[in-house]
Amino acid sequence: MERIKLALQGYNFGPGYITWAVRHYGGYSLSNAEEFSAMMAEQMGWSRYGDIQYVPHVLRYYTLGRILSGGGNASLVQVALSQEGSGGETYWRWYGFDSRVSWCACFVSRCADQCGLIDAGVIPKFSLCSDGVSWFAAWGQLMDASFVPSPGDLIFFDWGGDGNVDHVGIVESVSDGTVYTVEGNSGNRVRRRDYVLGSAVIYGYGVLTAV
Repeated sequence: MERIKLALQGYNFGPGYITWAVRHYGGYSLSNAEEFSAMMAEQMGWSRYGDIQYVPHVLRYYTLGRILSGGGNASLVQVALSQEGSGGETYWRWYGFDSRVSWCACFVSRCADQCGLIDAGVIPKFSLCSDGVSWFAAWGQLMDASFVPSPGDLIFFDWGGDGNVDHVGIVESVSDGTVYTVEGNSGNRVRRRDYVLGSAVIYGYGVLTAV
């Protein structure tokens, strides 16, 4: 993935960026892309040079599991299932919290990170369910409870029916009018659950970008 990022930014900036980034930093980073852009803009007398956000702009349309293995969103489901029965400390500490928090979103984020989906821009890193909802809504990828999701999509819940998002999980599968999920912080464990499609407790779905 690091080589892919380097190549993508080099496509946007030109091959000189690749040589420069490897020599000075060993590869691509967003900060050195900003530095190179500023340097070249000054040399050229331009107000800007290239697109410093080119890599995240491109990678959000790709699921890393598909790039590497053809596994698609199934990679997220597989990682989530491998965590079944785990407690929450692994996830909230990975996120950066020093003490326990409601960790369902931390669980989703860590699974996504392990698949490369955060780096690819397919799923945001988030610890608040509302932040996840806002991200998918901003990209036009938030669907309401009437939607039929696919494996790997995120499922958001509103337990009280008050319009507030309380919980998030990962869709494992859908069959015979039932959506099967993998969720962190369900009884303080990672557990598999199931719900009737269109259930009143389902707030909606964050739909992963198709490739």
